[in-house]
Amino acid sequence: MGMRESIFRKLDESLQNDFIAVTDESHLHNTPPGTESHFKVVIVSEAFQGKMPVKRHQLIYALLAAELRKQIHALALHTYTVEEWQAKGQSAPATPDCRGGGNK
Repeated sequence: MGMRESIFRKLDESLQNDFIAVTDESHLHNTPPGTESHFKVVIVSEAFQGKMPVKRHQLIYALLAAELRKQIHALALHTYTVEEWQAKGQSAPATPDCRGGGNK
């Protein structure tokens, strides 16, 4: 199982999600082919109700602690309640272009 699938499964099993998407964005960075190190996670869960963004992120970081220590270099998190997700038109911000690592 790849890292993207591992992240998806761990978050899907740990939180009651209304929506979850995990995207491997490693190819957008200066990484060797096949590297699984840069990810974008969009997750909609009532578990985030009443929590500030930093607390939501800390919850995700705790769930993915082993992966963050070993392989994940970058993790873009977009965490929403159902109401926030609906207010955003059910879309997360696009990922900006990489500005480092020789990809200029």
